[in-house]
Amino acid sequence: MATSTTKKEATSKRKITRRAKPKKKLVIVESPSKAKTIGKFLGRSYKVVASLGHVRDLPKSRMGVDIENDYQPDYISIRGKGDVIKELRKDAKNAKAVYLASDPDREGEAIAWHVSNILKLDDSEKNRVTFNEITKDAVKEAFNEPRTINMDLVDAQQARRVLDRLVGYSISPILWKKVKKGLSAGRVQSVALNLIIQRENEIKNFKPEEYWTIDAEFKHNKDKFKAAFYGESGKKVSLKNNDDVQRVLGKLDKNKDFQITKVTKRERKRQPQPPFTTSTMQQDANRRLNFRTRKTMMTAQMLYEGIDIKQGAAVGLITYMRTDSTRIASVAKHEAATFIHEEYGDEYAAIKPIKGKLPEGAQDAHEAIRPTSVFRTPAKMKPYLTNDQYKLYNLIWSRFVASQMTPEIIDTMNVNLQQNNVEFRASGSKVKFPGFTKVYKRGKEQDNLLPELNEGDSAVMISDDPAQHFTQPPARYTEAALIKTLEENGVGRPSTYAPTLDTIQRRYYVRLVSRHFEPTELGEIVNTIIEKQFPDIVNAKFTADVEGKLDQIEEGKQDWVRVVDKFYQPFSKEVNTAESEVAKIEMKDELAGMDCDICGAPMVIKMGRYGKFYACSRFPNCRNTKAIVKDTGITCPKCGQGTVVERKSKKNRIFYGCSRYPDCDFVSWDKPIGRNCPKDGHFLVEKKIKGGTQVVCPNGDYAETPQK
Repeated sequence: MATSTTKKEATSKRKITRRAKPKKKLVIVESPSKAKTIGKFLGRSYKVVASLGHVRDLPKSRMGVDIENDYQPDYISIRGKGDVIKELRKDAKNAKAVYLASDPDREGEAIAWHVSNILKLDDSEKNRVTFNEITKDAVKEAFNEPRTINMDLVDAQQARRVLDRLVGYSISPILWKKVKKGLSAGRVQSVALNLIIQRENEIKNFKPEEYWTIDAEFKHNKDKFKAAFYGESGKKVSLKNNDDVQRVLGKLDKNKDFQITKVTKRERKRQPQPPFTTSTMQQDANRRLNFRTRKTMMTAQMLYEGIDIKQGAAVGLITYMRTDSTRIASVAKHEAATFIHEEYGDEYAAIKPIKGKLPEGAQDAHEAIRPTSVFRTPAKMKPYLTNDQYKLYNLIWSRFVASQMTPEIIDTMNVNLQQNNVEFRASGSKVKFPGFTKVYKRGKEQDNLLPELNEGDSAVMISDDPAQHFTQPPARYTEAALIKTLEENGVGRPSTYAPTLDTIQRRYYVRLVSRHFEPTELGEIVNTIIEKQFPDIVNAKFTADVEGKLDQIEEGKQDWVRVVDKFYQPFSKEVNTAESEVAKIEMKDELAGMDCDICGAPMVIKMGRYGKFYACSRFPNCRNTKAIVKDTGITCPKCGQGTVVERKSKKNRIFYGCSRYPDCDFVSWDKPIGRNCPKDGHFLVEKKIKGGTQVVCPNGDYAETPQK
C-alpha cells in the first residue's frame, strides 16, 4: 500500500510540474504600436506591454517643486493612469525579468526611471534597453547588451522639467491676475513668441526704398537672349530712380552694336544635403508637403514604431526621429552604396559622401533620420502606408539616398556686353550630370541656355524694359523658418519644437495666416510684460546658454540642482518685482453695435481661444454667442438671396459660406468673386497660389492670368 501511495504522489507532482507555465520576460515600452512590433521580434518568451507614455509627473494643481529642499520634484501618478500602473505592477510581479525599452533620449530615459520607481526595481539592475531603429536585428542586439538607467540623462530631463515648471508656474499667475485667466508662459515658447513679434515690428517699421532694373533682349545672328543692366565702366551701378534709368539709356546708340567683351564658362558642382535631423525634417516637410510640425512628428513616430508589411510582419521603416545629428552608421552607408550602384550606376555613388555640420550644442546622441533599409523603397512600401506616411517616408528615403550620391554638375556661362561703357550681363546654365538630383531635387530646376557666344562677337539690342521696384520687408515666419531660427540660436531641442509652436497657437498668442505667423493683440500684451519684467526669459542667447547647461548635465559635467539654483535665484527676484510693478490690464469688451436676439441686451466683442467673437453682455445669465463674420458683398451663387461671408473653421481656417445658413448650405474654401465661368457657367473663385492669387473655375476648365 505504501509503495502504491508513493507512486500516486509522484504522478501527481509530475502533473503539477507540467501544468505550471514558465514565467515570461516583461518588456515595457511607451506605445501599443511599438509593443506590437517589438513583440513579434522577441517571440513567445517575452511579453511586451505599453506604459502609454509617462506614468508620473508633477501635479497640475500646484508648483510641485520643493524650492527649500534642493528643488526636489514631487512626482505623482498621472490622473487616469491608475489601471495602467496596476497592470504593470501585476505583470512585473509575474515576470522572470523586467526590461525598460522606452525611446533612446532624455525623455525616454526619464520614463524608464519613473516606471522603475513605481515597480520598485533594483537601481543597480541592468534592465534598460535602447535601440535607434525598430528592426529585428537592432532589437535583438540591444537585448544582448542591457545597461543600468543613465541617471545623467534622467537628471538632464528632470532639470528641464523643473526649470519649465518654475518659469510657467511663477509667470502664469501674474498673467492671470494682470491680464486674463488661462494664459501661460514658458521658457522656449516665450522666445518663439518674441521672435515672431520682433519680426512683426520690423515689418511695421520697414520703409521701402525705390530701385530700378533694366532688362533687355539681344540678338546674335538668329539667336535671341536676355541680359540685365550691370553698371558702367566695369563698376556695378544702382539705379535709384527713373532719372538714373533715362541717363543710362541716353548713353546708348540704337544704331550701334554691343560688343561681347568677356565670356566665362565654368563647371559648377552642387553638393547634396546631409540626411535629415529632426529640425531639417520638420522644415522640409513644411515647405514641400505643407505638413504642420505636429503632423510631421506624429507621422514620423508611426514610421519609427512599425508598419505592418507582408501579411502582418511589422517593422520600423525609419530610425529614431528625434535627433540633431547627421551621422550615419557604416552599415547603412554600405547598403546605400550597394543600392545606388545597382539602381543608378557607379557614377552616381559618392566615394566620400558629404558630412553635415552639426549645429552648435548638438548632442549627436543618435544617427540622422534615415530608412532602416534603403532597399525598402517608397514604391515598394506604398501599398502598406497611408497617404501622409508615404509622403514623409518618400521624403526621408530620398534625402538619405541623395546624401550618399555624387554632386550635380552644371555648365555655366556668363557673358558681358558693352556699348559706350554701359555694361549688360547675361548668364546661362545647363545640367551636365544630374548626380543626386536623380533622386532628390532642390526646388524647380530648369536649363537656361545662351547661344554660342565668343569674345569679340557683336549683338544687337532689340528692346529694353526698365522696371520700377521697391525693397520688401522681411517675410513673416513660417513654421519652417521659425524652427530654423530657433535651432540657429540654440533655443530648444528637437523634441521641443512641435509642442512649442502648438502652445503659442492654442493660447492665441499667434495665428497662422497663409502659412505665416502673425501675433495677436493678446500675444503682444503678454510679450510686453515678459520682455519688460523677465528680460532673460525672452533672450535667445540666455535660453541657449541654459540648453547648453542641460547638455552638460547629460554629460555628467554639471550638477542639476546647482544649474536650477543658479537660474532661479535671480529669476525669483524678478517675479517678486513683477507682482508689485505690473499694472492690471483691462481687456475691455467692445460694443458690437447690435442686440442679443435671445434676451435683447447689447452684444459685445470678446476675445476667445480662436480670436474675437460676439457674446451677450449679460453672460453668464445669457450664453448667446455668434461668430464674427466678414461680409464680402458678393451674392451667394447657390441661393441668390444671401451674401457670401467669411467664416472660420474649428481649426481657425478661413472658409466662405452663405449668410442665410442654415437655410442655405453653400460653402467654399476659396473666395467666390461674383463672376461665372465663360465655359460652363460655374461660379469663379479666387485661389491663393505662390506669390499671388489666380481666378479659376473649381471644375478645372478655366483659369485666368495669376495676379501678384
